[in-house]
Amino acid sequence: MRSEPMEHLNVLTGTWRTTLRNAWFLEPADLEVSGSATGEWLGDAFVVFRWTMEGEVGKATSEMVLVLGRSDANDQYVALYHDERGACRVYPMTFDGAHWTLSREDPDMFQRFVAEVGPDRIDGRWEASDDRGATWRKDFDLVFDRA
Repeated sequence: MRSEPMEHLNVLTGTWRTTLRNAWFLEPADLEVSGSATGEWLGDAFVVFRWTMEGEVGKATSEMVLVLGRSDANDQYVALYHDERGACRVYPMTFDGAHWTLSREDPDMFQRFVAEVGPDRIDGRWEASDDRGATWRKDFDLVFDRA
């Protein structure tokens, strides 16, 4: 049986077209990178969210997987992250149906994803801090449009 807090994540399921833009590390500065994402239930307890950015001639340049779940005892969401580089991270997560945040405060980096969620669009941005959260810089904007 799916819990009520997990049911709120249902808005993330389905197929999405993605656009990464305004990234400080891309040249030229106005470059947009297209991709796709899917969100699907794994049983009643988890949402598996996969995002792939397109590379040259349809070849993937980046793949990210989030497994979204919940700790009932702590009354909080959690996200497990993995990407093609082999990076594995744990993000405490908040989600109220309209606002979605992932954040981590690890020894190597403070990082967060902040997004506004609608039924057919997610407007988000990834940010990082090199000074333990005193100041933040935007890494890139990430938009999901329902396909």
